[in-house]
Amino acid sequence: MIALGVILLVIGFITGISILWTIGIILLVVGAVLWVLGSMGHAVAGRRHYW
Repeated sequence: MIALGVILLVIGFITGISILWTIGIILLVVGAVLWVLGSMGHAVAGRRHYW
């Protein structure tokens, strides 16, 4: 999810499409939150680890 967010940010920046920029930021933040929760040992969506 983090990688997809970064890809959308880059594509949105290059093409100037603001909706891709917005979706990329949202995916990047959600992916980072899930990554932090998974690394702290909390079960995320029924999984012990979230990579």
